[in-house]
This record gives sequence, structure tokens and C-alpha cells, in this order.
Amino acid sequence: MSNLVYVVGLGPGNARFLTAQAQAALQAADVLCGYTVYIDLVRPLYPDKEVYTTGMTKEIDRCRWALETAQSGKTVALVCSGDAGVYGMASPLLELAQSYPAVTVEIVPGLTAALSGGAVLGAPLAHDFCVISLSDRLTPWAVIEKRLACAAAGDFSIALYNPSSRGRADYLQKAVRILLANGKDPQTVCGIVRSIGRAGETARLLPLAELENTPVDMFTTVFIGNAATRVLGGKMVTPRGYRGV
Repeated sequence: MSNLVYVVGLGPGNARFLTAQAQAALQAADVLCGYTVYIDLVRPLYPDKEVYTTGMTKEIDRCRWALETAQSGKTVALVCSGDAGVYGMASPLLELAQSYPAVTVEIVPGLTAALSGGAVLGAPLAHDFCVISLSDRLTPWAVIEKRLACAAAGDFSIALYNPSSRGRADYLQKAVRILLANGKDPQTVCGIVRSIGRAGETARLLPLAELENTPVDMFTTVFIGNAATRVLGGKMVTPRGYRGV
């Protein structure tokens, strides 16, 4: 099919985490389009494919290029890490696609970090949970604060994306303080996973009080349990219900 854009979630990036649907879409595409780092993850799998890359913060440019290229008759795979619909490229692509009625868009899901990182730790998200990004590049910090407070008050398990960066070195500390101020116990079981599914993957468990002063970066996903979360056999486990809590 021509005039088609696949929006493909790559998962953590390693080939073994690609879904069969993602592999089929990448194989069917005439050209692969994406952020340079993510294209580099799949380029070795499809060395003969044409590629188009841009740097960080150029998401809209990539979406527009993908749609214009598909409109010219090619099949494009617009790739992103994790899942295409979770902090991924599906939303901006679909917004822009309204101006390209001749182009068909197909969303191809992938393994988001909350799930792949959760599997490394055990089963931290087995009950109701929230996924919250601490990046305020696209979301005002006041909104992030409100969501953290509500998640804590509701005793949700939480997966935190983008917990820190060079320009946001203290954001995880701020988030932990908000959680503690809104009902989370300092001994709540937490976990961190860095470089999920990639070389150098590391993981550890720790209480919420200790998490406040634990260094993390943009390659880290942070998991915060609910009141029932326990460490069992070295794994972070959130029961599927609250009986016995």
C-alpha cells in the first residue's frame, strides 16, 4: 500500500523487543523516519532502507516530512521508542494528518518503559497505576505537581518517565516530596531501572525516602509502589487486590 504512514513503537530498542507487527511495518516501509538515536537502533536490521533523521525537539518536522513523503506515493515508517501512543509520535502525526486526507495512517504499538521496566523489577504495576512524565518541556510544572499529588492521594502505583536531566536535576527530588506530602509512606517500595533492554541495564529496589536523593537520568524509569507493594524474593510485587492490607 502506498500513501501510508506507519507510526511504529520500537519498545526499548533491542530487536528482541520488537513486536511482529512492528517488524512487518518496518519491512514494508520504503523509508524509515525518526529521531537519530531511534533510527540508529533499527538501521542495522534494515541496512538497505532509505532513512530520514532529525534531532531532538524536531518532532513536528518529522511528522510533516513523513506525511508529505507518504503523499508522494511512498510508504513511511515513523519510529519512536516505547509505544507510539504513550509520549510517542502517534498523537502529533494524527493531528497533522488532518491536512493530508490522501494519506492513510496506521498506529503500530510497542512496549512502553512502564511495562518493560516493570518486568525487570517484577510486577510493580499489577493493580491500578499512573504513568507521569516529569518533563515540563511540553507540560507546565504546576500540572505535573497536581497529577503527582492526586496519584499519591489515590494510592496509585506510579511509573515516572523523564525523571531528571541536566536542566532538571532536582525534579525527582521535588516529585518525591510532593508524594510524601500527599500520603505516600516514606517506606513505600520503589524501584529504578536504567537502560531498559540495552547494554548496561541496571535495576535496584529502595524505599521512597531514599529515592529522594538517588541520582537518575533520562535513561531511567522510576517505579513507586502503592500501600500494598512488597519485596518478595528480591522482586517488587504489587498485589492485584488490597485484601489483607
